[in-house]
Amino acid sequence: MYRSVALASMSIAAMVAICSPALASWNFSGSPAPNAFIQTNNMTLELQCDRIRFAPAGYEDAQDIEREQGLSIRFMKDGATEVGAFQAGTTNSEIRIVDNYPVEIVFSEKSDYDFILDQIAGNAVLNLSMIDQDVSYGIFDLKDSGSAIKSLRRACDSRDRGTPVSIEKPEGIVYCGGGQIERQKPQDQWDVRVTINGETIRAMTAYSYFGNSKPPPGFVVALLGEDRSEMLVYSDKGRDWLEFGDYTYRKCN
Repeated sequence: MYRSVALASMSIAAMVAICSPALASWNFSGSPAPNAFIQTNNMTLELQCDRIRFAPAGYEDAQDIEREQGLSIRFMKDGATEVGAFQAGTTNSEIRIVDNYPVEIVFSEKSDYDFILDQIAGNAVLNLSMIDQDVSYGIFDLKDSGSAIKSLRRACDSRDRGTPVSIEKPEGIVYCGGGQIERQKPQDQWDVRVTINGETIRAMTAYSYFGNSKPPPGFVVALLGEDRSEMLVYSDKGRDWLEFGDYTYRKCN
């Protein structure tokens, strides 16, 4: 059993007295690879789509984690009460040093990593420590981590739905986002062909906004698919973008 949520609280006040949480802000970065991270003066923790990268205060700690092939990931609802834990090891993850310093833990099962992200987002303090010992490599404040993890999951889900998105008009403008869309001139009553992840639909162009509504700034054309999909193309003040469902794709060429 490598992950657990405590049914009875366990006091670890003595350990916390020795090592207090790293006080810093959680952030999210969507490019070039989605990640949520927290950085202090001497430690960094980065959560990617399927792995964790942890740069402890000392390189010898990174070497120790790799040598032992284990890391205890412990979740606390406050500074002294542990409510869950995950034991990363050779049976459920790969542990290695990358880029000459950070320890990278790649999880074998998505459900395990989902459990870790849920616990980080829902608790107050994260403790990364030796397996089965109260010796901590680093303690992190989890305030505002929920928002960063929500953004991470949204970006990872969008990425996993398909190849990196490009939406191409005949003039050569490419819009980037989360699936591949190509626009081509057809020979029938439909104005365009739209290919999304290998599946082609016919679409018509509409240069007026829907109904009598005033078009928003920058509106250029609507592409109305035969499957009732709608794609809205915009260009305003040097910016070009396309809206498809809940996603926005921006010019990238």
